[in-house]
Amino acid sequence: MQEFVGVAMSVEVRQHRNTYQPLGLLAELTHRCPLGCPYCSNPLHLDQRAGELDAATWARVFHEAAALGVLQVHLSGGEPGARRDLVEITAAAHAAGLYGNLITSGVGISASTLGKLVEAGLDHVQISVQDSGADSADTIAGYKGAFARKNTLANEVVRLGLLLTINVVVHRANIERIPAMVELALSLGASRVEIAHVQYYGWALENRAALMPEREQVTRAAAQVEELRRLHHGRIVIDAVVPDYYARYPKPCVGGWGRRSLNVTPSGKVLPCHAAEIIPGLEFWNVKQHALADIWENSPAFRAFRGVDWMGEPCASCPRRDIDFGGCRCQAFALTGDATATDPVCHLSPHHDVVAKLAIAGADVPYVYRRLASGRPSSTAIAEITTR
Repeated sequence: MQEFVGVAMSVEVRQHRNTYQPLGLLAELTHRCPLGCPYCSNPLHLDQRAGELDAATWARVFHEAAALGVLQVHLSGGEPGARRDLVEITAAAHAAGLYGNLITSGVGISASTLGKLVEAGLDHVQISVQDSGADSADTIAGYKGAFARKNTLANEVVRLGLLLTINVVVHRANIERIPAMVELALSLGASRVEIAHVQYYGWALENRAALMPEREQVTRAAAQVEELRRLHHGRIVIDAVVPDYYARYPKPCVGGWGRRSLNVTPSGKVLPCHAAEIIPGLEFWNVKQHALADIWENSPAFRAFRGVDWMGEPCASCPRRDIDFGGCRCQAFALTGDATATDPVCHLSPHHDVVAKLAIAGADVPYVYRRLASGRPSSTAIAEITTR
């Protein structure tokens, strides 16, 4: 277990000082993954395996998170199945009283491992699917045979009595097949399907031109989702997120910066949101040196855009100020170079024309596939996960 220096501030004192309480923890157990999805939201420079937190440290983090008020932990990556101690980590989350949700590519977790995860207290599984058919899905994932493996694992999840969510990331190549992907989720026994348009961070930003759908496609897709909700009401929950670049107002990113969620990277840095490291000048504290309560309350990164004091116009006087919190700080920086700017997605932003131009700049160009930190193509790394 890494060296850790605690702090004297109790959780009770913290709760009086800070009105914001985290409800969810995204635990990035590793950046290793057998897939190479061109929209992967992990950073371009991935954390190395040697620097990953050990299971004992994750156990401490989970207990501290529960004391903060966190209710659920999302065990994610990369591919969490790459961790040989995933069962131990899952058991630690359960022992801390957290609702455990495994977010997996569906590749690299065997039926045997899944059974052990259930025994360890796992509550829920989310499996990503890239398309409704094997050829297209495997091409997008950058791994031949991934689609079949995902289907096999999904069937095993349902057989073991776990709740199943199918994650569908929508973009130019698959947006016309949303109905077919919902049908796939139903056939697999999922209770929920999450239809989320690509968020342009990490590798997705590198592949923005190839991934960006046309406005007409987005309009048709929105209508299809509403019809599917009506058609399948009572059979499956369909959650959907409109793509930012075609929205009128920005989304309240992660429920507001430093308000309701936190993210721990494989190496232990604690972020207010998944992509926060793209903003230069932010100081991220690490669970190896700080207690989670101290980080939540006092770390410079969490305090940077918490509340409304940092806002300029038009956000500062906007009636939506406490609804969307000025939008996404990472997107504001990526599109304007200023993390304090109004999210350009907002039609009131002086930079909105940047988004309008990008929204029509899609093109049929090849994907740039994500690679592992070692530089190897992701698809060559499956043996590391499955042959043990």
